[in-house]
Parts: sequence; C-alpha cells; structure tokens
Amino acid sequence: MKKIFNRAMTVLVLIAAPIAAHAEKIAVVDMQSVFQQLPQREQVSKTLKAEFGDRVANVQKMQEELRGMLEKQQRDGALMSKSQKTEMVRKMESIKSKLQLKGKALDEDMRRRQGEEQNKLLAKVQKAINAIALKENYDLVLQRGAVIYVKPTSDISAKVVKALSKG
Repeated sequence: MKKIFNRAMTVLVLIAAPIAAHAEKIAVVDMQSVFQQLPQREQVSKTLKAEFGDRVANVQKMQEELRGMLEKQQRDGALMSKSQKTEMVRKMESIKSKLQLKGKALDEDMRRRQGEEQNKLLAKVQKAINAIALKENYDLVLQRGAVIYVKPTSDISAKVVKALSKG
C-alpha cells in the first residue's frame, strides 16, 4: 500500500512540477477550512433536519419502544408465562427488524441528500475560487493538502469564505 502511495505521489509531483514551474502566480485554498467556515453550512443543516425530522423522531420512538420492552422482559420475565414470553420475543423481533429497515433507509436517504447539498456548496466554492483567481490573476490554484509549504499571503481561503459570506 505504501508503494502505491509513494508511486502516486511521485507521479503527481512529476506532473505538477512542470505546470508549477510555468505558473507565475500560485494560490492555495484549504477546502476543509473553507467548508467549516461557510455560513451556508448552517442553513444546509437546518434544511436537512427539517426534511428528515419526522423520520428521525419515528426511528427514535421505535428505539424507545424496543428499549421499554427489553426492560419489561428483564423486570417481569420471571413472572410471565411461556406464551407471554414467546409473544413478547416475537413482538420485539418484529420491531427490531422494522427498526433496522427504517434506520438503514433513513441513513441512506440522509447521506444522499447531504451529498447533494455538499455538491451544491462545492459548486459555489469553485465558482468563488475561479472568480478570485481571475480577479487577482492567479495562474494556478492548488488545494492546501497538495503542497508542503506555502507563504501565508498565497493562501486565499479567507477570501473565498468572505466572498461566499457576501452572496
């Protein structure tokens, strides 16, 4: 695995070196930092909570119901008849399987929607980066993780966040 990583990094350096050598003005953007500071991130979070709130509450209600039944089984199990125990176990298994299905579907839907919203934000970030690069005549903009060292004046992350905060 290390060999593959080292080879990939070597290829990346060999490809990027000639490009960077011809670029006169280079900027860097810390995408992780930009995404953490985006004001739109809070709005996306609120939107997703509103969209999935009822389903999350339903799953939580089912979890509480199952937990209550488990407690009742432990508390009253010695006093229950065999048929009552069997009926309770079947009911718990039914709830458990429904809970697993609903939980998995909810998780998948939430991930999909979160991905959609992140892609929308990514497009806005890319647009802001392009606008700053054109305005300030940058020849090349790299992601912060792709470089070992950069002068603080070449990091345009704060400018990207500022541009996205305005509009």
